[in-house]
Amino acid sequence: MDQLWFGLQWLFGAGQEAKDVDALQVCFRAVLVYFFGWAILRICGNRFLGQETAFDVVLGFVLGSVLSRAINGSSTLLLALVASALLVGVHHLLTWITFKSQLLSEIFKGRPRTLLRDGEVLPEEMRRHQLSDGDLDETLRLNGRVDDPHKVKEARFERNGKISVVKKESEPRIIEVRVEAGVQTVRIEIG
Repeated sequence: MDQLWFGLQWLFGAGQEAKDVDALQVCFRAVLVYFFGWAILRICGNRFLGQETAFDVVLGFVLGSVLSRAINGSSTLLLALVASALLVGVHHLLTWITFKSQLLSEIFKGRPRTLLRDGEVLPEEMRRHQLSDGDLDETLRLNGRVDDPHKVKEARFERNGKISVVKKESEPRIIEVRVEAGVQTVRIEIG
């Protein structure tokens, strides 16, 4: 049993200085860290990778940094894995807390801001987010498929940094068609 333990320690370069870890040990560490990261995501859920909020991006950067230290040997393998698990646990706890508390949700994640309402641009909000009229026009075209702000009910700067667009309800266009003399007129609504 001791030989197995010493073999695993050698294989992963446990207890060695970063300069003493060889390429084979780095490869085994990389595979171990990869599967460890995968297991953390499967156990805790991979919600933070899909949300792209600042709250989630910070975890991605810090987690990447900590896990990279485990691979290159600048941190002990076990400590880096424990720190990574702790970070994901704290993130999961904060996510739960922000789910339960609107106030803490606004503190950690922010709140959406209205940039345009009923076709009228709100200049103060545009300045707050450093958005030009050109930026807004581009977003309306890309996200709302609208080329005129007056056709927009609301555009918001969302908590994840993206801009959402809700178009105004358009009045249906009514076309009257007469088939022939003496026959009832047909009305067609085009929405």
